[in-house]
Amino acid sequence: MSNVKLAVVFYSMGGTNYQLAQWAAEGAKELGADVRVLKVEELAPEAVIEGNEGWKATVDATKDVPVATSDDLEWADAIIFSIPTRFGVMPSQMKQFIDIQGGLWASGKTVNKVVSGMTSAQNPHGGQEATLLSLYTTMMHWGAIIATPGYTDPVVFGAGGNPYGTSVTVDQDGKMVENVEDAVKYQAKRTVTVADWVKKGNQ
Repeated sequence: MSNVKLAVVFYSMGGTNYQLAQWAAEGAKELGADVRVLKVEELAPEAVIEGNEGWKATVDATKDVPVATSDDLEWADAIIFSIPTRFGVMPSQMKQFIDIQGGLWASGKTVNKVVSGMTSAQNPHGGQEATLLSLYTTMMHWGAIIATPGYTDPVVFGAGGNPYGTSVTVDQDGKMVENVEDAVKYQAKRTVTVADWVKKGNQ
């Protein structure tokens, strides 16, 4: 059993990335990881959220989920980010959370964190790969170790074959088109496994 500490940090407007985060937590816990599921702060005006039923429902559904902090990142051996794509990059809510980690980065506390990312969009070519690459560019600056699923298991192909991280298409009704639950759990287990190797190597 693993003794890895995993932070699953998500931003979700329609509920998809919250669900991905929950599946990731389930997969990691199957290996014995200590998991925190965390959201980043919402930046959109309340009036805008109130005018969108799906968005409001997600805010209500996640109201008891703790907001991620720098302390959570310092605590974690590994971090999985679950984010929708916004014009081919991560949403501003997640970008702000990452941007305020300068102190953590400057003190060397992001070095050798094992990280992985998942994403969603409204069509198969809506920027999923670019979004994950934008996340990983920042992780390179952090000195983190990026653990992608690659093509290391057939379950990746069954979920659409994105080697950078699990990605899912969401239809106009907010439903996931592909069945990615197994791929998400596999990606979480792979992330925890790599973090376990790193942790044992540093002992």
